[in-house]
Amino acid sequence: MKNNLVLFDEREKGSFDYLIGTDEAGRGPGAGSVYAAAVCFVDCDKELIEELNRVNDSKQLSEQTREELYEVIKQNCIYSVRFGTVEDIEKYNILRTSLNTMKLACEDVISQLKSLYTSPSPLGEGRGEGLPVGTNVKVIIDGNKLIPMFKYPQKYIIKGDANSFSIAAASILAKVERDREMTRLSKEFPEYLWDKNKGYLTKEHLDAIDKYGLTKWHRKSFLQKHFEKCEQLSLF
Repeated sequence: MKNNLVLFDEREKGSFDYLIGTDEAGRGPGAGSVYAAAVCFVDCDKELIEELNRVNDSKQLSEQTREELYEVIKQNCIYSVRFGTVEDIEKYNILRTSLNTMKLACEDVISQLKSLYTSPSPLGEGRGEGLPVGTNVKVIIDGNKLIPMFKYPQKYIIKGDANSFSIAAASILAKVERDREMTRLSKEFPEYLWDKNKGYLTKEHLDAIDKYGLTKWHRKSFLQKHFEKCEQLSLF
């Protein structure tokens, strides 16, 4: 039996041939890149739906469950994961960087779809002729903003990662990729405990910043209020 997230996607897909879900991970932390993923399930049969029945908003899943679903999702869809650097975030702001990163991921998936149907195929006639992908793709985005300067049909879905199968799958890919990056960086900068806090500004993370200073992976603009508060306290 199809779960509600799959049924939601089928309704959103409507007359379009393909539905692409996209989401980001890492808008809130004070350190590390922001990641975005785009996912398109070309074929979603009963077996796959049952296997991915646990797909949900990545924040609602355990780390172990996300890791398990991560591999299954990648093996059964067309996907792309991109990231926006700390430099991008500081230059353009986090919202603009997040949306641009989602745009890059979506464009990559669309490019893969085009290649899938325009490449010569040994399967015979009906393949290799190409499809008007630009008019047959619909993108749904988690949140309340559309992707700027994006030429494909799109729609934002508030709390999309809790309602859409494709967006939830994208949220898992983005979250796992970003968590892995923060775990890798934690080996280089263990004092900030990024393997545990993933760059979020926990008390332990802020204490470490006060003691050891900032790294190139910190988003300085996210820490302005913290340093202002420290300066105010030092006046008393």
